[in-house]
Amino acid sequence: MSDNQPDDGSKRDFIFLATGAVAAAGGASLAWPLVAQMGKAADTLAAGSIEIDLSKIAEGQQLKMLWRGKPVFVRHRTAAEIEVAEAVELTELKDPEADVDRLIAGPSGAVNQKYLVMVGVCTHFGCVPVGEAGDFEGWYCPCHGSHYDTSGRIRKGPAPKNMVIPPYEYISDNVIKVG
Repeated sequence: MSDNQPDDGSKRDFIFLATGAVAAAGGASLAWPLVAQMGKAADTLAAGSIEIDLSKIAEGQQLKMLWRGKPVFVRHRTAAEIEVAEAVELTELKDPEADVDRLIAGPSGAVNQKYLVMVGVCTHFGCVPVGEAGDFEGWYCPCHGSHYDTSGRIRKGPAPKNMVIPPYEYISDNVIKVG
């Protein structure tokens, strides 16, 4: 280096830092859309839950809805169906679960035993059971002969578990949100 040329070390350091900062910002702006597209789309999130008006289901009737590609059964049980479900000894069940444990508390904190909400899929091979059928007046799966009681609990047949209770909550006294 000759005596009449200035030392450019500080200028070179600044150029390196500025180039690094621009490269980091460019990399982040390129990576952001790639990461963001991996999240759930708005239409998928909207389809992930359904609201059901319980007041439209007459006593003794069942409503079938589709949630996440699976049928959901909402049964407005009669007093006789509730009584039969509560009278079952847990030792008689293949998958022991009390009737009240299959229900969710409403807005008041009390469990409303009238409404049973289940994923309407047999736990054996995924068939859709027929309602108000079988040896226990609950559901009957015609694929392999599983019988469920009025609480959706497996009572007879090859199914290993009770019908699944989906995640749901009461929005009001008459409306539930599944999912």
